[in-house]
Amino acid sequence: MKIGLDVGSTTLKCIVLDSKENIIFKSYERHYSQIKDKTVAMLKQVQHELDCEEYVEISISGSAGMGLANSCGIPFVQEVYATRIATGKLIPDADVVIELGGEDAKILFLTNGLEVRMNGSCAGGTGAFIDQMASLLNITPTEMNELAKDYDKIYTIASRCGVFAKSDVQPLLNQGAKNNDISASIYNAVVNQTISGLAQGRPLEGNIVYLGGPLTFLSELRKSFDKTLNTKGICPEDSLYFVALGAAYMSQNQKLNLDFVISLIENYATGGEFHSSKALFNSEEELEQFKLRHEKEKVLYSNPDEYTGNAYLGIDAGSTTVKATIIDEA
Repeated sequence: MKIGLDVGSTTLKCIVLDSKENIIFKSYERHYSQIKDKTVAMLKQVQHELDCEEYVEISISGSAGMGLANSCGIPFVQEVYATRIATGKLIPDADVVIELGGEDAKILFLTNGLEVRMNGSCAGGTGAFIDQMASLLNITPTEMNELAKDYDKIYTIASRCGVFAKSDVQPLLNQGAKNNDISASIYNAVVNQTISGLAQGRPLEGNIVYLGGPLTFLSELRKSFDKTLNTKGICPEDSLYFVALGAAYMSQNQKLNLDFVISLIENYATGGEFHSSKALFNSEEELEQFKLRHEKEKVLYSNPDEYTGNAYLGIDAGSTTVKATIIDEA
């Protein structure tokens, strides 16, 4: 029995293969940064649902899995290599892999050797970006996908940064743009970010494979890629699990006692050094002096029920809020 765990930035995936490398268990869920607890629960679920052997072959992969694997002495498989192994085994004629995760994005060029392009520290154009934009529209990502099926026009929206994208989307909302058009425009922005930011001029051609949560769950995002690339990409069965599958395929070095592995993970503790800024105030006295200094400058208020005379109304219609005030002649 082989177990592959993909500990991603936002989700946890598990694959279990039998002796003939058939999938006998798979699970996908968000971990909400509770990586240790979710991993233990998932492995216990494997034990409960399957007639597990005492010793299993197990490997961990994923962008958030290295620390867990190294601390617990569990073999680690780099996620790009795991993706390549799974793709080569299941889709041997693939030329390009486009994978969008929760907070990362990557393109694997498989023809004439392996070349990998990944995003840096910014999560622009990933699942987190799509979640943020859906929240701005006050809808779910699933509802956004449905809205994008019926659009009339595409707007230009920045996707390299959620802050810049919000500054593009908010005026559109204020001006009455349809959510259908904005939803489709957000997907188009993700496509542009992936192609321009990662491919960087290298053609995306041949058999293109779509992997990762956003490209699995959002059909209109796949269609946006297809339209821009003038192709028909492949979103294979188990597209959510290719990294976990690759880790399972690579679980061949040693067998570990599954109960012992679960115990190691249960006792896993993260550690690190953190730097913080200096305190704003060194004492309660400094804080009180600050308060007294700022309390000297106050806006004077009058009772409007007792005022007679000219009054002046000022309105600030901002991007997300409206503020108003009235002042007298004094």
